Amino acid sequence: MCDTMVALGNATADGSVILAKNSDREPNEAHVVEFVPGQTHRPGSVARCTYVGVPQVPKTLDVLLCRPFWMWGCEMGVNAAGVAMGNEAVFTKEPHQRTGLLGMDMMRLALERAETARQALDLITELLDTYGQGGVAGYGNRSMRYHNAFIIADTASAWVLETAGKHWAARRVQDVASISNGITIGAEFDLASPRLVSHAIERGWRQSAADFDFADCYSDTLYTHFSQCRQRQARTQAGLEADAGHITLREMMGLLRSHDGAEADWSPARSTMGSVCMHAGGKLLRDSQTTCSLVAHLKPGAPMAWVTGSSAPCLSMFKPVHFAGKALEIGPAPGARFDGLSLWWRHERLHRAVLRAYGPLRALFASEMRALQERFVAADEALAAAQASPAERQALAQDCWQQADEALAEWTARVESSPARERQPWLYRRYWRKQNALAGMPPLPITME
Repeated sequence: MCDTMVALGNATADGSVILAKNSDREPNEAHVVEFVPGQTHRPGSVARCTYVGVPQVPKTLDVLLCRPFWMWGCEMGVNAAGVAMGNEAVFTKEPHQRTGLLGMDMMRLALERAETARQALDLITELLDTYGQGGVAGYGNRSMRYHNAFIIADTASAWVLETAGKHWAARRVQDVASISNGITIGAEFDLASPRLVSHAIERGWRQSAADFDFADCYSDTLYTHFSQCRQRQARTQAGLEADAGHITLREMMGLLRSHDGAEADWSPARSTMGSVCMHAGGKLLRDSQTTCSLVAHLKPGAPMAWVTGSSAPCLSMFKPVHFAGKALEIGPAPGARFDGLSLWWRHERLHRAVLRAYGPLRALFASEMRALQERFVAADEALAAAQASPAERQALAQDCWQQADEALAEWTARVESSPARERQPWLYRRYWRKQNALAGMPPLPITME
């Protein structure tokens, strides 16, 4: 489960476009933050996606990707032209192809090739028509298959694109928009696949084009309901509308960190699928965890992103990434099992230690985290105002990642040495013991009770 949102220049404080996304996947599905430089390809070259190959283009763009470690495609990303995207799983009445392109593959292909949001939209719908979408989209859950929705933004515009099999509809964003794990486009849209309406009439979902509604016709009601996507989408949409006209990076980060209840007594053990910052709690109830978060800040000539590179944004720092022609030094990419050299897995030690008493243990470092986050954002804003070079801003970014890493080590030691514990439901404790065992996590000094 995931959430993606966007604010155009008429809704932001500085006139930029800001896109934000939480990627919610299985708790041990480590996320890779990866800079892929643009390349020139020989005629006949093939892009080897997760399950199928697609002919390469002569030249690709520099891209920043956030992707589950096992797949070729990405959950979210930004390219050097200032196009940013996030995708959502949506559940529809249309059958799933056995194999094809994952929504994440289509997104990466679009980021590598498109210089505007509209170009990216056209490329995805062309890929959809040619290859279809299909294949297993889960890591441990090999029965997980779904269709996809996207928010696609550039430095001046954004689109919502929602699909059901090879059928799709798109609407142009006017100010702010958010999507979750359900189709949001109803009777009004700007673009659509040729047979979107006629197919629904043939299936008996509508009597005529006059009363056509995309969401009502194509949605799988059961899966859409139990994903609690309506609650999350309503929360993020309301947050965007409340701040419209003065939205900044800070507001977007805050929305990605928000939960499904008052923070004063909120607990991951009692959370639901309605939480934007999602916390896993059981195989049947909620087996999804926010495993990485991104906020893309899109300005002409200077796109950038803020990424956590870790799970649970409520416990994570957003760090800056600029397009300066080379990757940041952030350590080795994470894989399927615990790796003490990987940022993602090192943060999991902190995250899983905090779970034994979320409120008291988060309080041990929350004010420091907020202060450090503000210093990062303010320092980058100062360099931008001074028209610093990309190399100078990249140097600051590298320093931010280093400071965040040092803080992570200190906070982890502080939390692990605290005796604080809260009584947790037995099934919740059992679930996390199993997740830790599957990942080969080293034993925590103090565990849940």
